[in-house]
Amino acid sequence: MKNRLIWSVAVLFVTLAPLAGCQSEGPAENAGKQLDKAGRDLKDAVNPPGPGEKAGRAVDDAINK
Repeated sequence: MKNRLIWSVAVLFVTLAPLAGCQSEGPAENAGKQLDKAGRDLKDAVNPPGPGEKAGRAVDDAINK
C-alpha cells in the first residue's frame, strides 16, 4: 500500500512539474528576444539566408510564438 502511494505521488509530480514553468514573459525575456532578433538581422545583412533557412525560421517562429 505504501509503495503504491509513493508511486502515485511520483507520477503526479512528474506529470505536473513541467506546468510549473508556464508563466508569462517578463521584461528580461522580452529584451533577450529583441537582442536575438537584432543579432539575426545583423547576420542576415552580412550573409543573406537561403530559401531553406527562411522556411526553417518561419517554422521556428510559428512554433515559438
